[in-house]
Amino acid sequence: MLRPFAVIAALTFGATILQPISAIAMESSQGELRVEKMADGFDVPWAFTFLPDGAMLVTERAGQLWYLKGDKRHQVKGVPDVAADGQGGLLDVVAARDFPQSRTVYLTFSRPQGRGAGTAVARGRLSSDATRFEDIKVIFEATAGARGGRHFGSRVIEAQDGSLFVSLGERGDRPSAQDLAREQGSIIRILPDGRIPGDNPFVDVAGARPAIWSYGHRNPQGMAMDAKGNIWAVEHGARGGDEVNRIERGANYGWPVISYGRHYSGLKIGEGSAKPGLQQPEWYWDPSIAPSGMLIYSGALWPEWRGDIFVGSLKFDYISRLSGTKLQEVEKLQSPETGRIRDIREAPDGAIWFASEYEGALYRITPE
Repeated sequence: MLRPFAVIAALTFGATILQPISAIAMESSQGELRVEKMADGFDVPWAFTFLPDGAMLVTERAGQLWYLKGDKRHQVKGVPDVAADGQGGLLDVVAARDFPQSRTVYLTFSRPQGRGAGTAVARGRLSSDATRFEDIKVIFEATAGARGGRHFGSRVIEAQDGSLFVSLGERGDRPSAQDLAREQGSIIRILPDGRIPGDNPFVDVAGARPAIWSYGHRNPQGMAMDAKGNIWAVEHGARGGDEVNRIERGANYGWPVISYGRHYSGLKIGEGSAKPGLQQPEWYWDPSIAPSGMLIYSGALWPEWRGDIFVGSLKFDYISRLSGTKLQEVEKLQSPETGRIRDIREAPDGAIWFASEYEGALYRITPE
């Protein structure tokens, strides 16, 4: 059954012509910003992606994928079955860089695995009328892990060479993040058809899962690529210790051996906050902000923000802006609309869009 829904009017890669539902002002270091509600009526919007013709795709965690263009909105059929349990469900959505030719779209989701579920990646082709996925194929599925609905990740990034980086949570099974025989708690790298690149760091390591690129992660729910092609990720800590990490080939990011947080019980985690051979975060929050979506800004509309990292907070209802050679949080963008931000992305015209779970809506930020 379709829910009442308001949609964007039009969006093109050049000019953007919009009919916002509502608008308010937000103060920032770059002056007053305009925050416009562009679409609403979603049930836990988890991710969205822009298509070249001005359309958008939006995922709902329960398993629905929506197509928006102009005053039209419909559900896309053919999406894989998901295990919509707790934090699991239909998660990220990304249109491939060659979408104008291939119409390829990638989805991440929690896939049923017997009594449990695991993070998976599917690739499909959006039909010419955008009503269904064709030739859908699961190109990656994590080894079976813990049951329950916690810590699936999961974001997907298409790198400059066409390979895919995908973040996976450790499913609440802490030791798995240090176990190269399982992909839980890792960031993997695969090719668009699911094959494993020959230069992955653990391809020739006996017993290791060859897709793993980095490991020792808890629950990375945000990931972005900077202008130089470097991959960055943001992940949930426990009680404190949410981290921003620059992702390096073969690196171990420490969970649960080291952390800047504590267990929810208040007990110490692992061996402290540092250990030789384990990576230090570029930034961490204590107390935790519960970070999710992440973008690295191009500077198109706000040149002073070029290269800055923006992260949505699920807990404190703001957008964190991080900047500097030594990364630090320099600004909190906050308004009544920034409630429980699940995803944040830069549009083709340089506007910053975000998805609010509280409002079940998409918002666009532009200069006032």
